[in-house]
Amino acid sequence: MRKIIALIFVLFICTSIFNITQAQLTTTGFSGDKTTWRGFDRYDFLMDTLSLEITPFKAVESEGFGINVEVKGKVRCLVVVPKTAAAGNPWSWRGFYWDHEPQSEIELLKKGFFIGYINCDAGRQWDAWYAFLTKEHGFSKKPAFGGMSRGAINAYAWSVNHPDQVSCIYGDNAAIMPESLAKIAELARHDVPLLSICGSEDFLYEKNTLSIENIYLQMGGRMTVLVKDGTAHHPHSLRNPGPIVDWVVKNVAKAAPLPDFIDDDFIKSYYYNTQSSYLYLKEENTWMTARGPGYTPYYEQYEVKGKSRYGVSSMIIIAPNKAAEGKPWVFRSDRMDRNALVDQALLAQGYHIVITPLTAQSGAVMEQWDGVYKMLTDHGFSKKPILEGSGVNAGECFAWAMENPEKVSAIYAVNPVMRSLMTKKNLFDGLSLIAKEAVPLLIVSGSQDPWFKEHTKVIEQHYKKLGGKLKIVIKEGQGHFITIATEVIVAQITKY
Repeated sequence: MRKIIALIFVLFICTSIFNITQAQLTTTGFSGDKTTWRGFDRYDFLMDTLSLEITPFKAVESEGFGINVEVKGKVRCLVVVPKTAAAGNPWSWRGFYWDHEPQSEIELLKKGFFIGYINCDAGRQWDAWYAFLTKEHGFSKKPAFGGMSRGAINAYAWSVNHPDQVSCIYGDNAAIMPESLAKIAELARHDVPLLSICGSEDFLYEKNTLSIENIYLQMGGRMTVLVKDGTAHHPHSLRNPGPIVDWVVKNVAKAAPLPDFIDDDFIKSYYYNTQSSYLYLKEENTWMTARGPGYTPYYEQYEVKGKSRYGVSSMIIIAPNKAAEGKPWVFRSDRMDRNALVDQALLAQGYHIVITPLTAQSGAVMEQWDGVYKMLTDHGFSKKPILEGSGVNAGECFAWAMENPEKVSAIYAVNPVMRSLMTKKNLFDGLSLIAKEAVPLLIVSGSQDPWFKEHTKVIEQHYKKLGGKLKIVIKEGQGHFITIATEVIVAQITKY
């Protein structure tokens, strides 16, 4: 009997805790009179501008859904509560212009987000509002920000000074102050993704959005840009807010764990191309240019922290979203820009791209390449990567391959130049060691490349004599900088 009573008591306690928890997730303990905002409960507050004390306040009925009543010495604040809160109590913080084009907030509420707002520019009152919602009411410590025009000024101004307390920022025809732009790299370093929606004729687009995008691309951050054709500063937002809401929901989600080969020696950033898509907005009867994550594949990039004050290039690993069986990888000897279409196609097929380190003063170093190879193969990567390089960087691939021919599945070279800082040995002589291990060569060269006759053609002659497997693609009429048929090259590489 005692056991039964004890069991009932435990069940009662558990049920009570569950009910309390559910109530906290839904209301988070807000007190005071509530009103209704577009079908959801709204709680208003006043913050004393000096003491920062926050007290309940009942919105005036004549205000409707907005805010137009000011109280001297006080700042108006409000929270709108979802029917059922999502796990972790996520919230969206509107930067200014409450209730203007609210369609994205309404949809976020339906997905369990709280909406927070304070009717002043960013500063100490914002700090107090953040503490009130996160410490006293259990909101997520990383809100999603939404800012239209001046509202984006506030979102950026607060976020650049609290980059570890932000999940993502949606700016709409966004403005940004010079002092915030000077710190915008901090957001990229803290992995804060940005979404910018602009009118093609918006007066803030070039000096604000494009300036932010340029810095974000340099820093390896994630920034998605949507440009609506033929619209100016108004209207803000999208009539169908689905793309905004989906982006916010995705970017407040918990990040995936780091790969097992990544430790504190690496800095995380992102790699993606900047090609644009042209998409129709049915509800607005116009088209928009879309670029960045969500509209092009993007990949996590890990760079070894540099120990030099000169910003020396170091090893970079770009990881596919899903590794192919056997963890194939490309050991690339030259820097990779955002137009590397062959590498992007290989990433899409599950290959890792590993960019070799470049040491100060000396250039490529054999021992460092050996160290990279050992580190990756010790973590389950294929023991036979594909070597890739163009121009003189291709020479470094041949230099490493001649010392490690059994560790190479193939060499892919573009307009190769058989020179190396890694070794003083003759690279043409080293072809015999590579051929002996039956390493296939894939070479793409322009017929007008100045190195074509003395290097590409000589490699061809030597390798054929040695009985090596060789495929050469000659781009007639093209020089050192050539257009590559990506699909053809990738199909050939993936055979190896």
